[in-house]
Amino acid sequence: MFTIRHYLTETGEDPFQQWIKQLANPITKSQILQRIGRIEAGNFGDHKPCRDGVWEFRIHQGPGYRVYYALAGSVVVLLLCAGEKRFQERDIKRAVDYWRDWQRR
Repeated sequence: MFTIRHYLTETGEDPFQQWIKQLANPITKSQILQRIGRIEAGNFGDHKPCRDGVWEFRIHQGPGYRVYYALAGSVVVLLLCAGEKRFQERDIKRAVDYWRDWQRR
């Protein structure tokens, strides 16, 4: 079992929550939230390491969504940010920055 936590910026903003709220397709939202539920149960499914402790899980819907996370210890998953395949490099950099910020605080 894993506990899901969201990364919050210093001003209290939740980048993942902001991203998922703007998704127009309710089926995609549902798939992502179901996937997070499976991760909470320990089933990470289609995922891979990116760099610097950041991982991604992939949703094969629409433009190819990615959700970026990191493991803090063995029980906490931090949802850092998310995006589309075409913005993958930018999103990975952002996720790494957020992960480093979380570790610093």
